[in-house]
Amino acid sequence: MRRRRVLLAAATAVAAALASFGVHVAAEAAPATFTHPGVLVSRPQLDFVKAKVQAGEQPWLGAYNQMMASRYASLSRVPAPRATVECGPTSNPNLGCTDEREDAIAAYTDALAWYITGNAAYASKSIALMDAWSATIREHTNSNAHLQTGWAGSVWPRAAEIIKYTYSSWPNQSRFATMLRTVYLPVVIAGDSRTGNWDLTLAEASIGIAVFLEDRTSYDRAVARFRLAAPAFLYVTADGVRPEYPPASSVDTPAELVGFWHNQSTWTDGHAQETCRDFVHTGYGISAISHIAETTRIQGGDLYPELQDRLRHALGFHTRFENGTAVPGGVCGGSVTLGLGPVTEVGFNALHNRMGIGMANTQTYTERKRPQGSNNLFIAWETLTHANNPA
Repeated sequence: MRRRRVLLAAATAVAAALASFGVHVAAEAAPATFTHPGVLVSRPQLDFVKAKVQAGEQPWLGAYNQMMASRYASLSRVPAPRATVECGPTSNPNLGCTDEREDAIAAYTDALAWYITGNAAYASKSIALMDAWSATIREHTNSNAHLQTGWAGSVWPRAAEIIKYTYSSWPNQSRFATMLRTVYLPVVIAGDSRTGNWDLTLAEASIGIAVFLEDRTSYDRAVARFRLAAPAFLYVTADGVRPEYPPASSVDTPAELVGFWHNQSTWTDGHAQETCRDFVHTGYGISAISHIAETTRIQGGDLYPELQDRLRHALGFHTRFENGTAVPGGVCGGSVTLGLGPVTEVGFNALHNRMGIGMANTQTYTERKRPQGSNNLFIAWETLTHANNPA
């Protein structure tokens, strides 16, 4: 029996059915009242950052200056929307893919700049970018359509939440909501059978969109799927002799699982499903897990306690090698492809600073990489927003 798919179908069906009757299940449930802004960053977190930047304190001032010097903060930026965004394998063809992702990051950048500076020109630019796309886009196509929808769909709600709930006027916000509901949500809420960073990114987009739309059914469905996908991506010894089988996948035997984990057949705490592929894609998955946990915490259904062992071990396992420790022969045959990226601030702040967990390797990597900027896909400015942020 393909038990993980059965569990996934049961979890999502139960969550959706109960939500339709107004009944919510504790760890999977949407809040009775959504918190706004509430996708990745909250108002108290934004207020903390604003105060630190205005006081000229580090690392926030350096991170703010990095953001403001980037192309994403340019007030002369011209949006480049398309009705059909076509994204093939390795971005070939790339018909609007980079434009969409970077316009979304720019909208989020401008929203942050507006909140920190109080300069309405940045709010207006953020709105102009969101309005241009909501008036135009109708679909994503080709082999990377799901992933593209997830990347852009993860960032748009961050920008929209800040603007809608902190700026005085956004006449076309309902059209933007319709875009998220009709173009993005039907794709991302279905998840992806390849699991890995794809499925986690789609879960992040689903949860962020559900917060903005105040869609409890979609929120519950996405969280239910995520709570099965995260253990299938990050291994801990409590799982037993092998990792969890991925949800909604044809992987169902130990031999298939080894292939799915890029020919890794023994596991230690923190090993990720894509570790032996490369650390870049592994970082995408770790980032999405951290982002989802942070959003659920803001919304009152904190998943960090459930995820803390997986996330702390994953961050420590990968940053240890990024910091220069030799790779043992039992890990990916003794050779890995480094490049974890700017993915550690959110999880490190939550686990180390808020929860008091010792994370020496992650701390070394995080502080060495500050300010952590953008990966130009769906991660942006997390030293600014989350470094040592107690809110």
